[in-house]
Amino acid sequence: MQLMNLYFNIKTIQFIGLLLFICCMPIKGISHTSQEHNISKVLNLKSIKTAVYTTAHHSDLKLTVTDSLKFQELKQPLETAASIIVDSSKEFQTFLGIGGALTDASAETFYKLSKSNQKRFLEAYYNQEKGIGYSLARTSIHSCDFSTSSYTYIDEGDSALATFSIEHDKKYRIPFIKKAIEAAGGKLTLYASPWSPPAFMKSNKSMLNGGKLLPEFYQSWANYYVKFIKSYEAEGIPVWGLTIQNEPLAVQRWESCIYTAEEERDFLKNYLGPTLQKEGLGSIKNIVWDHNRDLLFQRANVILNDPKAAKYAWGIGFHWYEDWKDGVPMYDAVKYVKEAYPDKNLIFTEGCNESYNLERIKNEDPKLAERYGKSMINDFNNGVVAWTDWNILLDETGGPNHVGNLCFSPVHGNTKTDEITFTNSYYYIGHFSKFIRPGAKKIASVSSSNALLTTAFKNTDGSLAIVVMNSSDKNLDYSLTLQSNSAYLKALPHSIQTILISNK
Repeated sequence: MQLMNLYFNIKTIQFIGLLLFICCMPIKGISHTSQEHNISKVLNLKSIKTAVYTTAHHSDLKLTVTDSLKFQELKQPLETAASIIVDSSKEFQTFLGIGGALTDASAETFYKLSKSNQKRFLEAYYNQEKGIGYSLARTSIHSCDFSTSSYTYIDEGDSALATFSIEHDKKYRIPFIKKAIEAAGGKLTLYASPWSPPAFMKSNKSMLNGGKLLPEFYQSWANYYVKFIKSYEAEGIPVWGLTIQNEPLAVQRWESCIYTAEEERDFLKNYLGPTLQKEGLGSIKNIVWDHNRDLLFQRANVILNDPKAAKYAWGIGFHWYEDWKDGVPMYDAVKYVKEAYPDKNLIFTEGCNESYNLERIKNEDPKLAERYGKSMINDFNNGVVAWTDWNILLDETGGPNHVGNLCFSPVHGNTKTDEITFTNSYYYIGHFSKFIRPGAKKIASVSSSNALLTTAFKNTDGSLAIVVMNSSDKNLDYSLTLQSNSAYLKALPHSIQTILISNK
């Protein structure tokens, strides 16, 4: 019996040993190295191409290559040090594009420049190699404040739209848009926004100073969008999307129209959405709200909680002017909408620095460009798929604007001297648009320092574009960690960097 027990004990030990051996054997095709090591092999950090592009205030650095990276084995970052951690395996929204508005003011200023500067301007914005590679655009449906006068496409009182004509736009704006499309390589994602219906359709009988769209003209106004889209497309300009109303809660001294959330919801679900479908334009992307971040959630809540309205809404657009209240942008409002409505898209539809003052450009006031950098980084980190600047070009006065609402633009063209001024805002935007391309995926990028803001994307070719902004007055040394490897960099005071990493 003792011999039998000994025999079974030996066999049991052998069986357990065999199990342990089998469990420890490498399975064909699966490595037992860490996940980070596997990712590292995919990106091949030992044989990569890297470049650091820098723009810094009060320097000659304007999208200038200033460094390359040398990665080494990760050392635990210290609490006292600034660190940026990037994880390219954590993917979020798909990027649509970055661009600016092609307004009447921009078009008229463009055609007052010399032919050589027109070419230079178009390359600077739309050529990815020579410029910053814009891929997105917005324009207005008839006039806005950045037009030299108020106008519509019909005779006043023509609710049947029998007199509809875009002849006005053929002088400057349509040729300008066509040149932008050509400069962008033949494709530009364009959406349009109305500032006001014709005066006779409104409660105040004026295109200016607010007022409401009268219910008896809801269908006529919906038909107006259709006429606009088809007329532009007949000119060879595809229209990708619409915002229903620019700033629907702002009573402005220029073209404006007020919609409550319920009114915008009902106009979309009962008139605009069905009309577009009926006219074969169901692929047009409808964007609701198109106003500031502060009431973004309330507007989304009313419209998107109605299934009949929500089915016509591609997404929600917003501006950055809510800081007029206390000087503080409400970035988190974007995040809350994304969390509540993850199936809808968020798009930044307008932002500019107000109250034009040439001295602020000459003195390189960092607040002008950094407003762009802060907004773009926060908005992308909160789920935004596309970002649109306001006027792509303005003249030496910050116009033309028919009500004197003069503003800054990233580029100003002096119509008297034929000079073009590329402000730091242009270069800051370029740190995103030049390197983050349509189809890219937002990836995780987190800073351990409040002084450094960061966002990052993975392009369709596998390259990574990591943006880092330092809005402080100090030089900041920081580490960049990617796939258990670190590199060490320096951010100049009031600067922005794009770190581009790609396989050779």
